[in-house]
Amino acid sequence: MTKAVIIYGGHTRKSRLKGVLDRAEKFLSENHFVFETIYVHELPAQDLISANFKSESIIDANAKVAAAEVVIIVTPTYKASYSGILKTYLDLLPQKGFEGKTILPLVLGGSFGHLLVIDYALKPVLSALGARMILKGAFVLDTQIEYVENNQFQIDPLAEERLANVLQLVQEETRCSIPIHR
Repeated sequence: MTKAVIIYGGHTRKSRLKGVLDRAEKFLSENHFVFETIYVHELPAQDLISANFKSESIIDANAKVAAAEVVIIVTPTYKASYSGILKTYLDLLPQKGFEGKTILPLVLGGSFGHLLVIDYALKPVLSALGARMILKGAFVLDTQIEYVENNQFQIDPLAEERLANVLQLVQEETRCSIPIHR
């Protein structure tokens, strides 16, 4: 079974970003991935802000990333970039923490004016962390996700199609990956 981790860079579990997270988790469950979700905003703030590499919570989160073959990054867009909460955590990953992993960025934003946040803000940092297999990713408008009830979200059909297509890339990539033994 393929191991995956989702890094949730939102500031609450109640925002529309959670709809994107729910969709990613549903995909992983349906396709028999073993996965965990790291809610960055629930890690100790003092450890994130002070870059406490010795924090048990940070060490535990980093171990989840290290064990994963697939990393899905879920983040809102703020000021034409990914969230600061996410950045504080990414700064605490080992220098090559994403080496050998398939990475999928999923971004929520207020307008298509921020569509390039994946390519110009997020991908350079992911590459600096050793990622070489960064999948296309998806940008979803916040207006394309609606809270319905009981912590459930409804995703606009166009956004749902984009998410389904990029999530399918994860399945295809992990099926095609053949370990090279040296």
